Amino acid sequence: MAGMGGIPVIVLKEGTARTRGRDAQANNINAAKAVAAAVRTTLGPKGMDKMLVDTLGDIVITNDGVTILKEMDIEHPAAKMMVEVAKTMDEEAGDGTTTAVVLAGELLKKAEELLEQDIHPAVIASGYRTAAEKAREVLENMAIDVSRDDNLREDVLRKVAMTSITGKFAEAAKEFLADIAVSAVKAIAEKTDGGISVDIDDLNMEKKTGGRITDTILVNGVAIDKEVVHPGMPKRVENAKIALLNCSLEVKKTETDAEIRIRSAEQMKAFLDEEERMMRRMVEKIKESGANVVFCQKGIDDLVQHYLAKAGILAVRRVKKSDMERLSRATGGRIVNNIEELSASELGYADLVVERKIAGDRMVFVEGCKNPRSLSIVVRGGEEHVVDEIERSLNDALNVVASVMEDGNAVPGGGAVETELALRIKEFGTSLKGKEQLAVEKFADALEIIIRTLAENSGLDPIDKIVEIKAAHEAGNKMAGLDVYTGNIVDMWEKGVIEPLRTKKQAIASAVEAATMILRIDDVIASKREEFKPPETPPGGMEGMM
Repeated sequence: MAGMGGIPVIVLKEGTARTRGRDAQANNINAAKAVAAAVRTTLGPKGMDKMLVDTLGDIVITNDGVTILKEMDIEHPAAKMMVEVAKTMDEEAGDGTTTAVVLAGELLKKAEELLEQDIHPAVIASGYRTAAEKAREVLENMAIDVSRDDNLREDVLRKVAMTSITGKFAEAAKEFLADIAVSAVKAIAEKTDGGISVDIDDLNMEKKTGGRITDTILVNGVAIDKEVVHPGMPKRVENAKIALLNCSLEVKKTETDAEIRIRSAEQMKAFLDEEERMMRRMVEKIKESGANVVFCQKGIDDLVQHYLAKAGILAVRRVKKSDMERLSRATGGRIVNNIEELSASELGYADLVVERKIAGDRMVFVEGCKNPRSLSIVVRGGEEHVVDEIERSLNDALNVVASVMEDGNAVPGGGAVETELALRIKEFGTSLKGKEQLAVEKFADALEIIIRTLAENSGLDPIDKIVEIKAAHEAGNKMAGLDVYTGNIVDMWEKGVIEPLRTKKQAIASAVEAATMILRIDDVIASKREEFKPPETPPGGMEGMM
């Protein structure tokens, strides 16, 4: 900046990069479009997968939008905002992350065309928000209420789960996995005053390589990926009274450094006897409480293991904190931080605690818990990358089933929703006046990217298919969508391609928010990163610093 008399006034630190006006907008829009283009080819049942390799050489193979964006090492700030869109979508709806990102990228592409016509970003943002409100209204009218008919809801839940899994690696076993997802969500669903509430955190997933996808099992309880610590302990305990300990069953070390000087064999024996007595006391305390199963978050000494085995108590050590909390919720037991505080009132209960061998590894299963809404899924697959992808697919399926259970509404997939929205919003745009009308029409055009992408990813002609779907909708078939396997335009509801209403609403809301936020940026100020410089050693070496 130049001050009076042409003297420069320095405001920003030296090395700061600044981009303003149209250049800043173009830069941000191009970065966001690049992120959308990266995930676009994964959309739909015939979408492709991505292989992501990190700095350590670890590989992730997936077509899950949020996983791809999380694994990508993105530097550009506008591109990072697109990653946040996917994360928000994943947290709120559990699926539809690719749809939201692709839509946000297309909204920005259409906005760029308006910017070239000298339409102000604030006008475009206002038009997009108006169109989003209309989209929400059209979606509500399109949605089918499945909450009143139990048979219809059961059928829709299964189809929603299968739609979510279709296109992923797990598609070969989609019916089997859909049944697991529906059974799991129905088991953890809880009736509240406001309707039905589903807490996915009640569900625990453990991965085990080896076997087929169809070897995946739903456990009515909690599965812990640990084994019983001592071979002499029982491997099966019925009517289990469970102690949950967050303290080590070992001789404690002093907090301060200490030294014990032993001068005779008698002193040595006394020292060892006292150590043994302390360990025996721990086991006695567990026996007095009535516990016959112990889950310990920390270590268990070999001698304590021996005494527990003699007492017929099953013990598991180094259990993860998250598993301890899950056990607490499932069995009704309290996590005890001090062995001296353990009593019968702190214990949890389960019908059965048993060790089973899964894929060569031993796991402990806690079944028939006090809280029947605690379940586990042991995910199986022939290879590590397969198991990881099955877990992601199941997670998406669980979330979409939970969304329909809670909201009671579903909509057709296959581009049917986007086509109907595009037509109705374009009609709505003609009723508006001023430049905002152009933004609303561009919003309607942007929605067509979903149908276009589905067709392209399936090797079909996108223009022909968009025209055919629009014609079917104009003829009154709101459910018409693209069957990517045959290329025909069919009724998506009858075909069983169904998605939650929440996914579509959240995808549009997230895409619009991200697009309008990026559009309104006209100045990017990036500070230069400080590089660490070691202090210079003065002449004379370290003596000169003294």
